[in-house]
Amino acid sequence: MAADRLRVMLVDDHEVVRDGIKAQLRAQDDFTVVAEAGSVVEAVREAARVRPDVIVMDVRLADGSGIEATREIRAQRPETQVLMLTSFADDEALFASIMAGAAGYVLKQIRGGELVRAIRSVGQGQSLLDPAVTASVLDRLRKGKHLLKDEKLARLSAQEERILGLVAEGRTNREIGRQLKLAEKTIKNYVSVILSKLEVARRAEAAAYLARHSTTPGS
Repeated sequence: MAADRLRVMLVDDHEVVRDGIKAQLRAQDDFTVVAEAGSVVEAVREAARVRPDVIVMDVRLADGSGIEATREIRAQRPETQVLMLTSFADDEALFASIMAGAAGYVLKQIRGGELVRAIRSVGQGQSLLDPAVTASVLDRLRKGKHLLKDEKLARLSAQEERILGLVAEGRTNREIGRQLKLAEKTIKNYVSVILSKLEVARRAEAAAYLARHSTTPGS
């Protein structure tokens, strides 16, 4: 069964944090911790060496940012999924993490069982954002949906803009289809076109792109 286990690498400059996560994962039967690192340099080197399925990455490391490490690691091996772990709900770090290719972003205050589920979800190819972090992003979108004159957003049709807005709210294809009275497969096709027009690979990246290029009236 070992071949079916998710191969996880832990990156945090505090050994006690790594040990705590490792203990949680070892209590499960579907994870193997294959490497640990405490810096950007170590993270990039170890990721290339062990080729993990999932990396749990601290945003702030002693020699730089986990976001930089994520960007470099995913450039070398896109199939590696990265779950960002941070102590602070920081909008800019969230945007930067998503644009660097992170599949998830959760706060360190998360309970152990929830973190395990988050790692498992990311390992299965799902995107995951902590609700406490996402709320502030959605608030920015709701306060003013006036888009800047952005070249890529201008490529979207009115229907595509509507669907992108619902994607940014975290709706699934099924939920969007139900709301717009369209087939789930049709929504999936729309989302593919939206990702292509925005030149991004993930739904989360598209949502972050929309948030970055939205502005509150008068700001």
